[in-house]
Amino acid sequence: MGGTKGQTFEAEVYRYLDEGTEFQVYRLTDPSYSSTLPGLSSSAISRNSGSLLYCSDRNGSPQAFRLDLKSGDQQQLTDHKDLAGPSLTLLPDSRSFCFFAGRILYFSSLGNLRERPIYAVPEGWEPGDGLHASGSQLFFTEWRAQGSDESRLRAVTLPQGAARTVLEAPFRIANPLGRPQHAQILYRQAGKGLWLAGMNGEKNELKLAAGAVGPAYWSADGKTLLYLNFPDDPKELNNIREYTPEARTDKLVAKTSQYAAFSPNRDASVFVGASRNKASPAMLIMLRITRRELTLCEHRASHPERVSPLFAPDSQRIYFESDRHGKSAIYALHVERLVERIGDEG
Repeated sequence: MGGTKGQTFEAEVYRYLDEGTEFQVYRLTDPSYSSTLPGLSSSAISRNSGSLLYCSDRNGSPQAFRLDLKSGDQQQLTDHKDLAGPSLTLLPDSRSFCFFAGRILYFSSLGNLRERPIYAVPEGWEPGDGLHASGSQLFFTEWRAQGSDESRLRAVTLPQGAARTVLEAPFRIANPLGRPQHAQILYRQAGKGLWLAGMNGEKNELKLAAGAVGPAYWSADGKTLLYLNFPDDPKELNNIREYTPEARTDKLVAKTSQYAAFSPNRDASVFVGASRNKASPAMLIMLRITRRELTLCEHRASHPERVSPLFAPDSQRIYFESDRHGKSAIYALHVERLVERIGDEG
């Protein structure tokens, strides 16, 4: 099942009805090989909701692929032996993407697949987790090599590739996320909480609710941060909360059916979650205004935190990852009858 850069593979969509809900589920990739969605900091779906960027090892090594969400066809975009799948991210124009392969950060055009290296991680450092595109800048973390916990947040300006250090930390940081309409970057302290930094390097740890912090997302205007809270008491329900940086307030949005992962749609009016409940490993949507949940299907993923559910920009489709049929594959749910359409971004 070999493949080369630029090669297109025909659709392999498999449709089935969920046994519990009879909701139709679409498996978009073959589970005989592994297909995974990019990391938390990344953008995976084009602005017009027409294509999806993902990583697959169908040709023997992890490579970037683009999935046409109308035809189901898949195109191989890269040919690197050491590509880091979680680093794949679309740029804001949806016409190009970036990724790390080894120590090199690459820029590639989706139109002609021409790529060029724009940055190399210096000796003594290694790429951390997360690559995020915001405006004309790319943000990522670097970890000090040789067992040290030191790390730093780096910014690279496109197209010239000029790099600078935004801040340094005595602990490992990951998953940078630019704050819309603000010159600030959110990042995660490994195993702990979230921090917010200005472009001048000033930083503050956010005073969030007690417990562990799951996925986090900015509102479209950057005024608030939605995040998944895992209470210290395992008897309490995992919950979605909202933090307002300027007011330094943190409030409960809704309790969940033990979500292990979640994401909001573009206007944060609806949430999709993946439950970690072993008796009912479900995909659910929740209307924010009513806090009512609707079960769509079972994901049956062996690691619910890796399901990585996400809405298309127009809110008419939900995509997620599961290994229920073998290796990790990408699945889709059509929710146009349940969620109001949001106008295309372009």
